Amino acid sequence: MSEKKNTSLIQAIKFFLFSCSAGLIQAGSFTFINEVVIKLAFFQNLMAEHPGFAAIMHNKYGPIYLTALTLSVLWNFTFNRKFTFKSASNVPIAMLKVLGYYAVFTPVSTILGNHFTAGGANEYIVLGLTMACNLITEFLFDKFVVFRDALGKE
Repeated sequence: MSEKKNTSLIQAIKFFLFSCSAGLIQAGSFTFINEVVIKLAFFQNLMAEHPGFAAIMHNKYGPIYLTALTLSVLWNFTFNRKFTFKSASNVPIAMLKVLGYYAVFTPVSTILGNHFTAGGANEYIVLGLTMACNLITEFLFDKFVVFRDALGKE
């Protein structure tokens, strides 16, 4: 196997493993919010007392998904930048590029998630499919856009 192919395979494996850890954070926080937080009296009072908040939470999938996704992205970016792509160069620019990816991915995935869960799809199945799509598309975006200058520097 050529050195370039070997480096790409190693990057893919590292990205997958760090993304799995980020996926655990996303799934865990999604489950915690979905199963515990929204059932708390404090949360129920917020919904009763604030119509704007209740409107946002009408289909609870979106806000819960966005919170869990944000936690996951922060974790994943930090570890993949340092260990997978070994990039120490211009972190703010790399963060802006990742923000650009999520400026497209997040609204699309949230709208589709809301659509499918409002139609009766299980929120955990929707979350799993969304996470799989995120894993594949973000790896490609990170490798060829965000950290392309770090390619082959392992």
